[in-house]
Amino acid sequence: MRDAFVSPTVPSLTDLPQGAVVGSSSLRRRAQLALRRPDLKLVEFRGNVQTRMKKLEDGVAHATFLAMAGLNRLRMASMARGPIAVEEMLPAVAQGAIGIERRSADERTAGLLAAIHDGPTGLRLAAERAFLERLDGSCETPIAGLAVIEGDTLWLRGELLRPDGSASVAGEVRGPVADGPGLGRALADELLGRAGPGFFG
Repeated sequence: MRDAFVSPTVPSLTDLPQGAVVGSSSLRRRAQLALRRPDLKLVEFRGNVQTRMKKLEDGVAHATFLAMAGLNRLRMASMARGPIAVEEMLPAVAQGAIGIERRSADERTAGLLAAIHDGPTGLRLAAERAFLERLDGSCETPIAGLAVIEGDTLWLRGELLRPDGSASVAGEVRGPVADGPGLGRALADELLGRAGPGFFG
């Protein structure tokens, strides 16, 4: 679920020189970078993995970010300098998870999917998605969230950011795993209350 730092010349995020150019089309990543490193120049970066790597080789940017899970699935993890710690860059809600949609009354398909459903991941995502839903999140709202299960406890962290990276509101909540959706809504309410109306602009 972590973000991956990708660069042909720079070893890590902390090694990016002053004023370096970073390519990303993710509003969340751009806001997080602008907040933590306002000196960086952020440019739009679109296309598949190969297209983005070619842009890096051509010098369009010093670095970019991709989902580590996606690189692993493509067997291209070696392209990344390494995953970024979630303490440094909290990932997007449900990043790395694969969802399959089915008709609600299709019990046969439900049975087939049950064989590949990962229970703990489902519990984590229930909390993360409830958090995002309460925030009315979309691709136009820079929101990060990550739930982790520790024994019988679910730990949910969340972050709201202004699109320009000028401010952020972050928090966390812990509680019983079974209460995941309620924890997600509670954290969303807390952060919205602290952010105030019009936070996203």
